[in-house]
Amino acid sequence: MKKILTIAAVGTLLAVSGCGKSENAGGPVKREAGNWKTDVKLVKFEVPGMPAEVKDQMTKMMEGTSGMDQCFTKEQVDKEDIAAELAKGPGNGGECTWAKKNIAGGTIDISGTCTANGQTVDMAMTGTMAAKKSDVTITTKGKVPTGGDMEMVMQMTSTHTGPCKAPATT
Repeated sequence: MKKILTIAAVGTLLAVSGCGKSENAGGPVKREAGNWKTDVKLVKFEVPGMPAEVKDQMTKMMEGTSGMDQCFTKEQVDKEDIAAELAKGPGNGGECTWAKKNIAGGTIDISGTCTANGQTVDMAMTGTMAAKKSDVTITTKGKVPTGGDMEMVMQMTSTHTGPCKAPATT
């Protein structure tokens, strides 16, 4: 189960990694520098034979990642490259092969197969992105080691909330 969750988490990281203001209307949109708040919602989580308490733990884990604030400097957003991030695939030596990789004109439409830690899943990311907001749905499907098919659907919304907050001084 941890392997499946690792790969699903990759989708989340990829969706956050680079969305953002383009000089050409057909290219990727670059996000605006500043503070960004990300909310994650577990829309669907189906694993055959999974006890209800494990599903509840997963839902609570996802809820725990909601409301995350991140500060992105101008230098960081200028260096963002979602295509390069997608090419890297999951951490720990994993990789993704993308059958579809459309990231342009304010839309994200990506699908392919990702492998990490010996587990292979089909992953799709669809949504919209603008300089101050992105809304991406990540669908992950695969086989569970105990048999059967799993499906997880997450919705991730990131919103620019203004300039970065100054760190607290003591």
